[in-house]
Amino acid sequence: MNNLHFLLSDPLTRTFITIMLSTAAICFIAGELTQNYSQVDKLWSIMPVIYSLTALLSHPSPRLWIMCILVSIWGFRLSFNLYRKGGYNIIPWRGEEDYRWKIIREHSKLKGRIRFALFNLLFISFYQNFIILLFSTPLLLAAKSGSSSLIPTDILAATLMLLFILTETVADNQLFRFWKLKHQMNDSEGQLAGSIKKGFISEGLWRYVRHPNYASEQAIWISFYLFGVAASGKWINWTLTGPLMLILLFLGSTELTERISNDKYPAYAGYKKDVPKFIPRLFRSDKYKESLEK
Repeated sequence: MNNLHFLLSDPLTRTFITIMLSTAAICFIAGELTQNYSQVDKLWSIMPVIYSLTALLSHPSPRLWIMCILVSIWGFRLSFNLYRKGGYNIIPWRGEEDYRWKIIREHSKLKGRIRFALFNLLFISFYQNFIILLFSTPLLLAAKSGSSSLIPTDILAATLMLLFILTETVADNQLFRFWKLKHQMNDSEGQLAGSIKKGFISEGLWRYVRHPNYASEQAIWISFYLFGVAASGKWINWTLTGPLMLILLFLGSTELTERISNDKYPAYAGYKKDVPKFIPRLFRSDKYKESLEK
């Protein structure tokens, strides 16, 4: 009840909710008018920056400064990655649509203008924006804690965040280079020759987990949760909902992505069997080691 009272009475929380609802409404309208359903994708890396700046301006403190800087680094990097893939356009509602939305539109349960409009409203526009809000909520705990001194947990959170931002950067760069070479039909004898031959990337960080970029993204926001731990003094607090919901979202997203890859690439089933999804194996069997050398 105390948490509910805090959520309903805190002005900063109400501001966050107003921003989220307004953004969801804009994404829904833009998606329906343009039939481009990647509106939230464009804002995924921007909204946490907006939330962090809002919190910092309302309740400046050393902890919020660090959180805001880290979120801004994360957001700039992720925005750049989407930009170089064509996700942004000078006209905001245009840009490349994620290929998975087209496949989802063809699902028998979502076919039809009204059905998909409801899906766009409830899942694409509202639910995804709601998850972004949720994993940004440690900002609210940091704001509530006022100007409390930094503690080792803050340093741990910042270090882990930077580490996972780095691994996500490496993974995204490897994936971008792979797709660029694949479309140019280059590197037939080079470092990524095996991946290009199979049709999907399985080298670099992708030798150890099937989705190092997604794994890093989840780890970034689990690390961000630790700032809320530092601010509240509680290892388990209500902002844990954010990273948990994010993990569930990525589980569903990767399930769809892998289903598509299974249908397109004959070798993907073996790769899926040999290589873990998100967490690398600490102890590798001989068979697993052999699969990395292929």
